[in-house]
Amino acid sequence: MLGIIGGSSVDELAGMEVTRRRSVRTPHGTPSGALVFGTFGGRSVVFLQRHGPGHAIAPHAINYRANLWALHAQKVRNVVAIAAVGGIRADLGPGTFAIPDQIIDYTHGRSSTFFGRGPVRHIDFTRPYCEAMRSRLLAAARAAGVPVVTEATYAATQGPRLETAAEIDRLERDGAHLVGMTGMPEAALAREIGLCYAALAVVLNHAAGRGASAREIRLDDLSRAAEQAGARVRAILEQLVRIDGD
Repeated sequence: MLGIIGGSSVDELAGMEVTRRRSVRTPHGTPSGALVFGTFGGRSVVFLQRHGPGHAIAPHAINYRANLWALHAQKVRNVVAIAAVGGIRADLGPGTFAIPDQIIDYTHGRSSTFFGRGPVRHIDFTRPYCEAMRSRLLAAARAAGVPVVTEATYAATQGPRLETAAEIDRLERDGAHLVGMTGMPEAALAREIGLCYAALAVVLNHAAGRGASAREIRLDDLSRAAEQAGARVRAILEQLVRIDGD
């Protein structure tokens, strides 16, 4: 069964036939919201809204451990996370889709591991996204006719505020192409728990100091871009569930 984590651009999975909702607790607390089970594109899926009902949970306050643990406990093994991002690189303007292959983590103070007690354990994180899921996402985007950027580095910042232009300059010097607030520790926790995890990044705006955002980022523009991207996100996911179910 495929797990789908919805982000700021996907509050609910339109077109999903819901069969049940289940509120769960985990050894790491309560997830952002109820797990929503059903069929999508003719396949069984479970959907979880990362920010909770009404988009009420800020990025730094999300219980990422509970979210990933809850999906794992439902026998989910493959996870795609929808991520709303800003585009740092000039060609990554609003409406662009990307499937990132690298992450730089700038977050702090988040519960970022399942290995907090007992013997020290390490994971290999050279390639932070599951290549099998990335390949499926790329194939799904091709089948849906949605152009995607196939490689990009995601910078995970603390939020909830947006970044300054100087901070974006720094991220660019560090080699980042996209900026968001939820990519970590989500990706690392998925790796620790054995989930095959990848992200579908939806660019909603030029990052601070770039393009149309050189002077100011207008939040109503972000909402409008998210609405416009919704149909293409669903088209990719409809193809993905077919591929994932094969």
